[in-house]
Amino acid sequence: MSVETVKNFFHMKGKIVPILKFEDTSTVAKAAESLGVTPGEIAKSLLLQVQGDFVMVLMAGDKRLDNRKFKDAFNGKPKMPAVEQVLELTGHPVGGVCPFGLRQEIPVYLDESLKKYSVVYPAAGAPDAAVKLTVVELEELVATGWVNVAQD
Repeated sequence: MSVETVKNFFHMKGKIVPILKFEDTSTVAKAAESLGVTPGEIAKSLLLQVQGDFVMVLMAGDKRLDNRKFKDAFNGKPKMPAVEQVLELTGHPVGGVCPFGLRQEIPVYLDESLKKYSVVYPAAGAPDAAVKLTVVELEELVATGWVNVAQD
């Protein structure tokens, strides 16, 4: 189970991070409503393919990907993988995709839009699960680096 993988990831990192369970956090709007936070505080995870490789970008939930900025940052056009491929690569279903406990090693980048918040809520491996982390914790746990790929 994907949530168990997320729990194991935090355990291996020596972090005690409760998994928050809700009826449905599969979209930014549903997650924000369930958590009682703004959509921007939801750290959405985007798995993208660029020139045959995969990257994950986490950005504020109220932002959209700017294709031009992405192309400039990663030297290629972003392509969304198929739903089956997302599960195969990450081990997490769409709606629960997160950077924790990934099935395959995938570079994870944090978008500058997250710096506006001290605390964010990424998914935790299922459409009804999330975790609460500071942006600093998120960076320390998973970040390969920072990018600016969100629309202004």
